[in-house]
Amino acid sequence: MSQYTGPRKLKLLCISGSPRRGGNTDRLLNEAVAGAAGRGAQVKQVILADLDTAPCQHCDGCIQTGGRCVIEDDMQEIHQDLREFDRFILASPIFFMGVTAQAKTMIDRCQALWVIKYLMKLPIGLNKDVPRKGAFISVGGQNYSNLFQGSVATVKSWFKALDVDYTADLLVPGIENYNAITNHPTALKDAFTIGQQIVS
Repeated sequence: MSQYTGPRKLKLLCISGSPRRGGNTDRLLNEAVAGAAGRGAQVKQVILADLDTAPCQHCDGCIQTGGRCVIEDDMQEIHQDLREFDRFILASPIFFMGVTAQAKTMIDRCQALWVIKYLMKLPIGLNKDVPRKGAFISVGGQNYSNLFQGSVATVKSWFKALDVDYTADLLVPGIENYNAITNHPTALKDAFTIGQQIVS
């Protein structure tokens, strides 16, 4: 049987941290997925609210196991995806000036990957020939000047631990009501563009 030997498709992992389905965050992430898929990327979407993920216990078990979290839940598959994929988009609304509990739980559980990088001195990405890039999409109900500051810092720190360059973001304030994003003049188009750019 002949085997395909053409160029490998970029693999994009899109993670929704919203606990609510079909709202503003999901609408933006879906547009980004459409943009990336239109450029030929292989896209996988993860809905954190649908998964069984416990918070990090800071037990140092991942140190003893060489970077494998000792909590057996859906994070094991996410850890593998975070190593195998090339590009990443995290989407989360702002709750009390930060990412959601679902998103923060996932980020904190990446302590196991931190061990691989900083203690074992091994690369996180399994495909060493492709640059690892990431983007952050977020909406918030208020219009504070520092509304996204804490979340951006968290995502940048997470990306750094994953050897991912923070290359783009879409941060939309003043989006309070369900599906209010559809009334924004540019947000959906901007999300589509981020999806295209992240896999270019």
